[in-house]
Amino acid sequence: MHDVSAVLLAAGESTRMGRQKALLPWRGTTLLDYQVSGLLEAGVSKIVTVLGYRAETLRSSLQGIPGVVTVLNLRYRTGKVSSIRAGLRQVSSESTAILVISVDQPRSALLIRRTIQAHNEQGVLITYPVYGDRGGHPIIFSATLLPEMVRIRESRYGLREVVERHRKRALRLEIGDPDVLLDLNRPDDYQRAISHSVPAR
Repeated sequence: MHDVSAVLLAAGESTRMGRQKALLPWRGTTLLDYQVSGLLEAGVSKIVTVLGYRAETLRSSLQGIPGVVTVLNLRYRTGKVSSIRAGLRQVSSESTAILVISVDQPRSALLIRRTIQAHNEQGVLITYPVYGDRGGHPIIFSATLLPEMVRIRESRYGLREVVERHRKRALRLEIGDPDVLLDLNRPDDYQRAISHSVPAR
């Protein structure tokens, strides 16, 4: 029985974007709602959504959704690692795998499901999609790595250190879709993405 929990990072101030990313329109909804819906549709059993900046605004949009919990990271200004660690502390003890993704990395339910399925079938420690020779997201970790994951530090490149340490037991899942690399950091990233976006999940 596979039980996947997700840590969805949505705590940042979005300073480079100039607007709160979680609330940006995306395929008929917001980035936050799109990510949550996609994760649930893909079979994720629990989503730990890490909030920080304007947390109450985002929390209200998530209330009452089965399988979704929120955690407040008061130290979100110190960097993404603090949010990852805050989310990992709330992961279900019954989880067999942990998926980590940011709210500004929108992924379809189909892509997420395919990555989860490959991870479960291959029996590896880490799985992530690649396009060409570039690694993308989401990244899925075996829950056996949780003790290592909660010890990550910003100064040691966060989760990349864990991925590198276990690269021989990591699956680079070839995906013929550049969306696995999508990362909406700046306004031009967002405008370019929505101009190429299609309605299908």
